[in-house]
Amino acid sequence: MSYGRPLSFNPDEAVHAAMQLFWAKGYAGTSLQDLLQAMGLSKSSFYQAFDSKQALFARCFDCYCRWRSARMRASLNQSSSAWEFIENVFWAVANGAESELERRGCLLMNTASEFGQRDRVVVELVSSGMVCFEAVFIEAVQQAQTEGSIACDRDPHAIASFLVSSMSGLRTMVKAGMRHSQLSNIVKNILYSLN
Repeated sequence: MSYGRPLSFNPDEAVHAAMQLFWAKGYAGTSLQDLLQAMGLSKSSFYQAFDSKQALFARCFDCYCRWRSARMRASLNQSSSAWEFIENVFWAVANGAESELERRGCLLMNTASEFGQRDRVVVELVSSGMVCFEAVFIEAVQQAQTEGSIACDRDPHAIASFLVSSMSGLRTMVKAGMRHSQLSNIVKNILYSLN
């Protein structure tokens, strides 16, 4: 069986470029021509490396979730306390309302909104992405309970699910153009609910 010529480009860089495009324009809004231009590929190279637009999207989605969760975990490890980490996550989203990156929303929630329940593969991607983010928050909540900033009788898994949905919702509100004062009030209420 012939596997074609060796790849003459960096697949990780190409995936990153495609991820940025999907994140900004959505799956349906991103054409094959958009992808070829952003990735610097010919159509034959694209199909040799990624098989299809859907397969590339799945790879980009996984890349996004691993990137976001790795940033969160690094922030948790560098914070002086788990509570500081939780605060920083939410204030960073609210304070980033003027950032082009934050105005894109969350690729995970953008994807969930775009596809709904129509595509089983996408539903599984969204579910696995939620698990990645929840895992970091579970660790943070358990650490906060040890430190005494969150009550020990509360379920870390339930709180982590709440934090993921709150973070995703906040990113969606940033994308919708909500004012910083409104975002600040939401953050204060999210944090207040943990006490």
